[in-house]
Amino acid sequence: MPIFEYVCNACDHEFEEIVLGDEQPVCPKCGHSECTKPISKGVFRTGGPIVAGSPSANAITTRGKSACGTCTGGSCSTCG
Repeated sequence: MPIFEYVCNACDHEFEEIVLGDEQPVCPKCGHSECTKPISKGVFRTGGPIVAGSPSANAITTRGKSACGTCTGGSCSTCG
């Protein structure tokens, strides 16, 4: 069931309430029935965990290394 945030128009009390369908919430502090829903703060995260074998993990683990992995010259043209 969804829990919504409300602010009472009479006393400015902020509260959360489970409201189904067309029900109107009632302020638990003053009993007033005219309440508004504020815009809630969103929580999000960019990026994510690095998963072994993913392109982001491969880019990190191969950074600064040559393509063949056996030389330290940074270019396979230096391998003999």
